[in-house]
Amino acid sequence: MTILLSLLIFVHILGAAAIFGGWLANFKTPTVSVWQWYGAIVQLVTGLAMVGILEAGDGSPNHMKIGIKTLIAIIILVAAFIGRKKMKNGEEVSTGIAHAVGGMAFINIAIAVLWS
Repeated sequence: MTILLSLLIFVHILGAAAIFGGWLANFKTPTVSVWQWYGAIVQLVTGLAMVGILEAGDGSPNHMKIGIKTLIAIIILVAAFIGRKKMKNGEEVSTGIAHAVGGMAFINIAIAVLWS
């Protein structure tokens, strides 16, 4: 289980990097890239998988932290979905949606690192 958990953490970090890096790369011309959309999906799926593994094993995750991070991950996923849908339809992605994806990812990363 340790190897699986480590692999999930690795992929989870890659998902965060895709969201946050995509936000920084397009900061002056805000948009939602396909990698931010994929990163949002990866973040939610791997995060829930990690919680499941911790619950099944000896670990006891902080349920308050997990609940807040899950809520933020869902917000990121919905905002990324809206942004990608607008991009596919040839519409302009609003600055608020684009910055919501990256900004909420930044907050989620900060919670993960700073809340112990």
